[in-house]
Amino acid sequence: MAKNETVSRNEGSSSESSSSGNREFKGDVFSMLMREPKYALQVYNALNHSDYSNPEEIQIITTNHGVSLSVRNDASFMIDRHVNYYEHQSTYSPNMPLRCLIYYIHDLKEFVKYDKKDLYSRRMIPIPTPHFVIFYNGEDKRPETEVMRLSAAFYHQTEEPELEVICTAYNINPSFNEELKEKAGVLYGYTHFVEKVRTYRKMEISLRAAIDRAIDECIEEDILRDFFLENRDEVVKVTDIDMTFETRLAYVKRDSYEEGLEDGRAEGRAEERLRAEAAEAKVAALQKELDQLKKQLSKD
Repeated sequence: MAKNETVSRNEGSSSESSSSGNREFKGDVFSMLMREPKYALQVYNALNHSDYSNPEEIQIITTNHGVSLSVRNDASFMIDRHVNYYEHQSTYSPNMPLRCLIYYIHDLKEFVKYDKKDLYSRRMIPIPTPHFVIFYNGEDKRPETEVMRLSAAFYHQTEEPELEVICTAYNINPSFNEELKEKAGVLYGYTHFVEKVRTYRKMEISLRAAIDRAIDECIEEDILRDFFLENRDEVVKVTDIDMTFETRLAYVKRDSYEEGLEDGRAEGRAEERLRAEAAEAKVAALQKELDQLKKQLSKD
């Protein structure tokens, strides 16, 4: 596969991506960071113990991978025929392997279509090697590193699944994976920014004031200084949205969990399962509302 094939069918060129990226709504701060080749390369090197030095070798993929608004990834890019899918989570979800499978299948379909590959050919079609990584910085307790497998969701478990997707999740909260964050300063900077906002949210100041204060301090402390100076307005907007919905999601989950416990004791496990499904539906509806709001803002 030629070096620029994936990016050429999705967004033209990496140079076009970097020049237009600062004018486009990116979804959240993590997405904004990872869609800058220099930051994506920095994280890639830290995870893979590699030493690539030229950000132009990164081809950012911006195609919507989803079957719906809620199924689209934070960041994906190509380098040396490796396709990497990086996701940020502030709320843990065990469904990331399934989502990553959707992302990859979507890109494979585009790859075959673009190159007019013959799936019935006698010659094997080489395809990009996928890597799936999750960066978690939610407030629930999670391990420092964990491996998530698609096969864990199968109705019928088997020792040798015929289809597997493996995602590695890294907890990037303070005191977790410090070596990784030291190697990839962008992860340290992102974590530092989020922690500042969370700290100031607990004080008697507005969310918007907390975000502004966190940005000011990051600039003063030379933490992602250029990024915040160039993207301040969008960072304020998306952080305000994400933090607000993060709080609302937490309330929905807490209330639904408590309702589920009460009904479970009164009506038995079958009803408890139904209550849990209703809770998941509430969360999904709220996430859809968030995605639609972000999509609308991108048109403003």
